[in-house]
Amino acid sequence: MLIDANAHIGHWPFRHRAYNTCATLLSRMDEFGVDKAIISNMSACLYKNPQTANAELVKEINSITQSADRFYPLGVINPLYGGWMDDVKICHEEYGMKGIKIYPKYHGYEIDDPICEELIERAHERGLAIAIPLRVVDSRPSSWLDIVEEFALSDILSLIAKVPDAKFLIQNVSQRSPLSDEEIELVRSTDTVIDTSGKRIDILESWLGVLDEDSFCFGTHSPILDYCTGLLRIESLTASEADAAVREKLRSGNIQKLLAI
Repeated sequence: MLIDANAHIGHWPFRHRAYNTCATLLSRMDEFGVDKAIISNMSACLYKNPQTANAELVKEINSITQSADRFYPLGVINPLYGGWMDDVKICHEEYGMKGIKIYPKYHGYEIDDPICEELIERAHERGLAIAIPLRVVDSRPSSWLDIVEEFALSDILSLIAKVPDAKFLIQNVSQRSPLSDEEIELVRSTDTVIDTSGKRIDILESWLGVLDEDSFCFGTHSPILDYCTGLLRIESLTASEADAAVREKLRSGNIQKLLAI
């Protein structure tokens, strides 16, 4: 089984992206042997009301009638938008989502804002995982409208420390910084999984030496990033670096456990 833990449909207004519909994403999944994908709607980053993007996502998934079961949607929630608690309820109870995704930098709040912690607590009460990308795109070649400072991994870990019982999916780790002993123990002792899409997961074997095989999962960040690199980081591991059991955890087991799918 191979599950992509970080894929998107929708539009990014500053750059053309191909394979950004369920139908075209399926073609990439089939090309690379991916069975299922965890997807969100990247249009939600810049919608004033991201719940409309969540509704678009569910509608599109349901339109792919013969393959709808290959997708697990994540709802994007903005805790500054009025009615966000109702949005979480709808995503969980009506849409059957297994998690939510947040974009603090794009929706105008800090990750240490009490409203962010409250959102995570409300999601956790429902058994929902929380996905947090460290960045969406590399800001260096971006339009002046699209320059958004990215998070460091330590920023996300400081949030996890406040709600250690919640489930977290960290996506697109793009900066390499050493983890303290306390941060390493935090990842190992919580339900925290890091996907392989970020450029700083370029030597997964060394990361496995710092954390463990339960802390990582396959992710592409498609269609922002290419569909192949995140998978190569797993498939390039030698037998001595990752045996069959470890490889299966990275390919699907860890994300299945996190999202209970």
